[in-house]
Amino acid sequence: MKTLLVTHGTRGDVQPLLALAVALTNAGHEVLLAAPASFAEAVGAQGVEFAPLDDGPNRLMDDPVLKEAIEGGYRGVRGKITAWSTVQRIKPLMAHVLRDLGAVARSCGADVVVHTPSVPAQHVAELLGVPAVLATLQPGWVPTSAFPCPLLPLPRLPRFLNRATYLTVSGTLRAYAGVVNAWRAGELGLRPGRGPRHALVVQAFSSRVTPVDPGWPDSVRTTGFWYLPRPADWTPDASLRAFLDDGAVYIGFGSMAGRDARRTGDLVAEAARAAGVRAVVATGWGGLAARSSDDLHVIDQAPHDWLFGRVRAVVHHGGGGTTAAALAAGVPQVVCPFVADQPHWAQRMHAIGVAPQPLPHRKLSAGRLGEAISRAVGDPALRQRAAVLGEEIRAEDGVRAAVHELERIHDGHR
Repeated sequence: MKTLLVTHGTRGDVQPLLALAVALTNAGHEVLLAAPASFAEAVGAQGVEFAPLDDGPNRLMDDPVLKEAIEGGYRGVRGKITAWSTVQRIKPLMAHVLRDLGAVARSCGADVVVHTPSVPAQHVAELLGVPAVLATLQPGWVPTSAFPCPLLPLPRLPRFLNRATYLTVSGTLRAYAGVVNAWRAGELGLRPGRGPRHALVVQAFSSRVTPVDPGWPDSVRTTGFWYLPRPADWTPDASLRAFLDDGAVYIGFGSMAGRDARRTGDLVAEAARAAGVRAVVATGWGGLAARSSDDLHVIDQAPHDWLFGRVRAVVHHGGGGTTAAALAAGVPQVVCPFVADQPHWAQRMHAIGVAPQPLPHRKLSAGRLGEAISRAVGDPALRQRAAVLGEEIRAEDGVRAAVHELERIHDGHR
């Protein structure tokens, strides 16, 4: 089976698809992963064939206006205006991504196309005459009346309104319809249309931690999280290993960047001191800046599957990938969400008993964060629940389940 995997965005959007690529390769299948060009090194380290796409909307990550909006969760009139203007700025950038994707599809072919919602690759599946599979990394893409869309900050609603809340998500995607239609007709040479119906939706998360609807059809499969094995040649820095030997927590906000990375770094340092803990601080994509000291060890990043099992708690932004890694490590969490699906994961970690109440980034202070860290490392109930759930999550092997589902779709299409 030759599989074309397509995704775009930051590390949290790319890494799960890279995990699937590795699993497919290990199962004897031919794989090509199309993702932002900036991930070429990470993909190459896993021995996966890579097709670079234009970095497109990722170029906006350092924009100060966008940073301010993310920090505020796009709230208020100003946040909504920024969200609208961001969509307008993304449109021409997405056109470059789609141009590259069309060229990749024409040159490589595939037996099945798997893509995240960030890229409408169902259109290239139609071009190739093969099944399209949607890979969702968070709940909210498959409508249901059982619960409202988890991607939206909503008050409690009557059950009969639940399904309607999913229209907001589909409406966001329709904002790019003009760019997609022009690409579909002009570069792919297809007649106007929405593209083929997805033969399968694979949800790359665990039903143990977030709701699913048992009434969904067989074409919707929830597999469990997709974990990427660390590169075989990766070894930890000796100073990091020594620092961890004396006990520490992890603090990092991934690609989420506020307006003042230094202020955020000072805040987390003060919070660690207030909680009486030592901390490994990950700067990631620039979300915070900090200086190493006796009680802080600053790194760019390290494989979460190695690092998180060696810390007392994980303080993070609530991205799906980081949340999944902390769950698998079986340690308590403190979640400080910014936007998108992060508030959902933050609420779920508290609901399942592995984290204190969420601490939204816009309300972050050294005192509040220090109190939350103290609770995470000092509450035996949190530690016990995290350890038990970690064993259950690790046993799911979501990425192998996803491979099985793709094989089933491929065999049924031949």
